[in-house]
Amino acid sequence: MTSTTAQKGHPKGLAVLFATEMWERFNYYGMRAILVLFMTKALLFDKAFASNLYGSYTGLVYLTPLLGGYIADRYWGNQRSIIVGGIVMALDEFLLFFCASTYQSSPDLSAVLFFSGLGLMITGNGFFKPNISSLVGQMYPQGDRRIDSAYTIFYMGINVGGALGPLVCGFVGDTGNPEDFKWAFLAGGIAMLLSVVIQKLYHHKYVLDPNQQVLGLTPAGVAPAWTKPVNIVLGMLVLSGIMIGALYMDAKVVGFLTYVLIAAPVLIAFIIFSDKALSAIEKQRVWVIFIVSFFVVFFWSAFEQAGASLTFFAEEQTNRDLGFYVVPASFFQSLNSIYVVSFAPVFAWLWIKLGKREPSSPTKMALGLFLLALGYLWIAFGVKDVQSGVKVSMIWLLGMYALHTWGELCLSPIGLSLVNKLAPIKFASLLMAVWFLANAAANKLAGVLSSLYPDGKTTNFMGYEMNNLYDFFMLFVGMAGVAAAILFFLTKRLQKMMH
Repeated sequence: MTSTTAQKGHPKGLAVLFATEMWERFNYYGMRAILVLFMTKALLFDKAFASNLYGSYTGLVYLTPLLGGYIADRYWGNQRSIIVGGIVMALDEFLLFFCASTYQSSPDLSAVLFFSGLGLMITGNGFFKPNISSLVGQMYPQGDRRIDSAYTIFYMGINVGGALGPLVCGFVGDTGNPEDFKWAFLAGGIAMLLSVVIQKLYHHKYVLDPNQQVLGLTPAGVAPAWTKPVNIVLGMLVLSGIMIGALYMDAKVVGFLTYVLIAAPVLIAFIIFSDKALSAIEKQRVWVIFIVSFFVVFFWSAFEQAGASLTFFAEEQTNRDLGFYVVPASFFQSLNSIYVVSFAPVFAWLWIKLGKREPSSPTKMALGLFLLALGYLWIAFGVKDVQSGVKVSMIWLLGMYALHTWGELCLSPIGLSLVNKLAPIKFASLLMAVWFLANAAANKLAGVLSSLYPDGKTTNFMGYEMNNLYDFFMLFVGMAGVAAAILFFLTKRLQKMMH
């Protein structure tokens, strides 16, 4: 093992996984960058409905990986799940391309294609997302020092895709002419097909474990019926149908998703805490995961305004004219990924440099919430006392996204590794589900909060009245600021509970 540990460089499989993930993230973030603009400018949905639908869609996107991960582990294996999920996501983009091509000539058909496309994206993402990350670590022997840097390189792949997607899709689709949105969906579909082709061509050759065995194949002892192509197609059709129905129902009939997202963690907590085999220390560690996940909801519900209310703000209230070029509103969604690539090495260096003075995980997460609140305070100052109809400088969005990214770098990787460290082995998957549920709840809440965007009207959240953009942004300053203060106050207690 020493010879393997001392190896220089990384397996070629890392480049395969990097490229597969990069093109998939290009597709996902490229589509996200123009989604609310397409809904409000082409489909003519009002902002509140578009925001709520966006929240339901992204909330479900975070729920399906629980099912996709389970099916991959038990029946399909990682590689088959990645390819099936990728094909379904590519189909979604092509459906949305036809939706954006027919919204004027046949609005009814276009509406069906729109909900179908989003339902396919939710389903496909559930099989793609959880299965690719888990392959990265499996290419290295246990204890190999290269694993951390491998995940850093892989994380860069995510963000290269996240930066390129909004830039390319915004450039071809967000032109000021609603008829051009279709080209953004087409670009996303082509990127997704590239991801699938790379995975199909190179996985068996390069994605190998330390003993040179192919990773992510069908688990041993699985009944052949599970992997028959006809059964896989039927299964994905049924699941996509359920997701299309769930999305439509939550957006148009009854908002059931909120109740599911509250009930699920309560049920998981009951299952875990009623287990007599868990020691008192293990139960305290589980409590830490639940408490931290609760605070994460406040972070992501404010952070995820990027795809909804902050896109409206970039479109209508920001002066994007550079003289020779008007910057598309969707471009601003690439800032987060550009900043992550720029600042992630700085934060990694900082934690090492601090040595013994490095803050604990809960303290870092509280700091993340504090930086998020500062970001909204910055942009609130930018719009304070500005008359409606007057556009403000891009500097306010540029600064806010920088502060938000610093907050993300304090909170996101830290929280994920905390769940891994604290979860008892027998409940590892169930507690990772709690983390995903927190993200799903945050995305759903993000849509609800974005629907309160004060577009010439007064809106209200739990008694707090918003008459203008300053009031709206101060809501997030208050939410994230109070959450940060409480988490700072709890850090000592949480550290004791972590043992």
